[in-house]
Amino acid sequence: MNELQTMIRLVERRAKTIFTPTKLPDTSYTINQYVGCGHACLYCYAKFMCKWKQHGEWGSWVEVKVNAPELVKLKHPAGNVYMSSVSDPYQPIEKELQLTRRVLLNMDKSVHLSVQTKSNLILRDIDVLLQFENIDVGLTINGFSGKLKKMFEPYSSTHRERLQTLKILKAHGINTYGFISPIIPGVTNVGKVIDQSSEFVDYYWLELLNLRASGSKFNGLLKAEFPQSYVIMKHGMYEFIDRLRQMVCSKGVNLRGIVIHYPKFGVIR
Repeated sequence: MNELQTMIRLVERRAKTIFTPTKLPDTSYTINQYVGCGHACLYCYAKFMCKWKQHGEWGSWVEVKVNAPELVKLKHPAGNVYMSSVSDPYQPIEKELQLTRRVLLNMDKSVHLSVQTKSNLILRDIDVLLQFENIDVGLTINGFSGKLKKMFEPYSSTHRERLQTLKILKAHGINTYGFISPIIPGVTNVGKVIDQSSEFVDYYWLELLNLRASGSKFNGLLKAEFPQSYVIMKHGMYEFIDRLRQMVCSKGVNLRGIVIHYPKFGVIR
């Protein structure tokens, strides 16, 4: 564990409920046993939680819902459940706390569940995942490596580890999806990511960078390091999206949708 992660502030709390209704695409409820994330990705849109959770800078704290395993018992929410929307269920502290594992163990195995992560730690829980009757597991994949990864998402599993994780999950018979995000024009090579993963991915979601929610620090970095990308994000996204959609469709993969955040949140099917 790196130096920053050893300094992460853990905030324990008891929640009243754990399944939250949502308007996210193809999802009825979200479940977040953690709030905040030790991956500390610079572009993360979920840093908006700092407005309400005043524990410090994003990536320096994690709120732990200690009673989450008890709250899921005997509950069966109707519709699809997505884990997690304002955290990563397999962020570094999960290795020690095993909160996500205990939640999964206690959850009704007939719940239609989608789990998304950036971590190969999820492989630890294959035994539990296989108990679910209807489960999809997605890895956020984007191809970032080297300097780019160090700048944007320094504490998550590598791109190669995420691809290997998807491959192993698929080999165990688990439905898999690739969540290609964040897509930044001229930076994220979506075609290459699909070529690297399509043999063991059942379907894809694409997500354009949420420039507004990524914050001033990331915006400044993007503008300085990738000025052309910044200009397209600000003024040429519709043309970029059209080309992106045509390219992905030409590959013959199952594309569920393209998530956009500008000028407002929506999904292009």
